Amino acid sequence: MKSFDIKTKIYFGDNALDRLADLPYKKALIITDPFVVKSGMLQMITYRLNDGYTEFDVFSDVVPDPPIEKISLGVKAMLDYDPDVVIAIGGGSAIDSAKSIREFATRASQKEVALIAVPTTSGTGSEVTSFAVVSDPANDIKYPLVSDSMLPTEAILDADLVKSVPANITADTGMDVLTHAIEAYVSINNNEFSAALAEKSIEICGTFLLRSYLDNNDTHARKKMHVASCLAGLAFNSASLGLNHGIAHAIGAKFHIPHGRANAMLLPHVIEYNSGINKHSRSQSHYPKCVEKYVNIAKLLGVNNFNEITTVRALVSWIQFMLKEMNVPVSVSQCGVDRTEYFNAIDSMAEKALADACTATNPRVPTKEEVVQILEHLYE
Repeated sequence: MKSFDIKTKIYFGDNALDRLADLPYKKALIITDPFVVKSGMLQMITYRLNDGYTEFDVFSDVVPDPPIEKISLGVKAMLDYDPDVVIAIGGGSAIDSAKSIREFATRASQKEVALIAVPTTSGTGSEVTSFAVVSDPANDIKYPLVSDSMLPTEAILDADLVKSVPANITADTGMDVLTHAIEAYVSINNNEFSAALAEKSIEICGTFLLRSYLDNNDTHARKKMHVASCLAGLAFNSASLGLNHGIAHAIGAKFHIPHGRANAMLLPHVIEYNSGINKHSRSQSHYPKCVEKYVNIAKLLGVNNFNEITTVRALVSWIQFMLKEMNVPVSVSQCGVDRTEYFNAIDSMAEKALADACTATNPRVPTKEEVVQILEHLYE
């Protein structure tokens, strides 16, 4: 028996932030990052809380790839303040931090506290998932945490918060959306509900990602990508992800390459690996099950071709084209990582990728040698 749930109530469209003036809570802890505070974006939240007579405090000690030490500081802040609701504002790091902080604090206090997630980037989909990623810098490990209790109570999607996102971050986060949708679509845990959400997210990315990158005043494209991110989050919250994320977590933990960028660089390699199709392939009488899914994805993006081989290759070429159009590095060397240091770390990264929870639902079961090969090809 399977089940499908959407437990997070989603507010979206024009003036979605006005929901904050109508909260049924009296005391809120805002968890965010220093940029949101310095940019003045926080005021878009706080004046609405003031209008609704909701008392609040701010914890802004959030950094990328949130380490366990910062999560511990947030737990102390939450226990000291004792809020009725946590409001997470920011990108994936802020929302993941808030989810983890609330999870550990409520375990300690035994008090139910609501969580409202307000994303300021269109990428992680964390506002609707039961996943959070925390890091252990001392051991170069990222830990994906998974629990239904980490699902946000509400998500607020307001495109006003993503208008000023720089082009390079729009590219990285947009490719993260596409990777989420594709991996959920081919996951061994996929189902009709997750597939429908992933398909719509992929379709939106195909039409609006490049537009969103080229012109941050294209409000319509920005709104669409904000929705696509949420749809992809709903898809992978049900179906999980795959090897692409497993390797990206390992690379990000070791070399601090932004998560969306790591996913983007890996995506062509992982599609070729999962499908068994590359530039040397010839027509076959039988293909892996995921090939049909990749062909469907190519059709959604308008690049379906003569047969399975040419269509999957066209999909890979489309992704590579998008990376180049948006100035996303296509290899680790382009990220400035030292070759010797990288190759010395490959064995360890391969082991961590295989142990990653996301890898378990990949459509092809990888060996260590195969992951090592992908990592080697990724450098150049």
